[in-house]
Amino acid sequence: MTTDKTGGPAFPVSIDIGTEVHYSKGMTLRDYFASKAMQAHIVGRGDFADGNKKIIAECSYDMADAMLKAREL
Repeated sequence: MTTDKTGGPAFPVSIDIGTEVHYSKGMTLRDYFASKAMQAHIVGRGDFADGNKKIIAECSYDMADAMLKAREL
């Protein structure tokens, strides 16, 4: 298991074009987990008012960090 705080790439892509290989790491697994947590929060509560944006974003990354930690078990 990786100890990378981001969880590593979520959707890496390798494209072979003739003699060249192009590689993109894509978003991190941490960002992907946070986006899913934020989406669930907004859909479940519907409170995306201006005053809540920072709190929702912070909570989403807290959840992502907890999810990455759970993967280490």
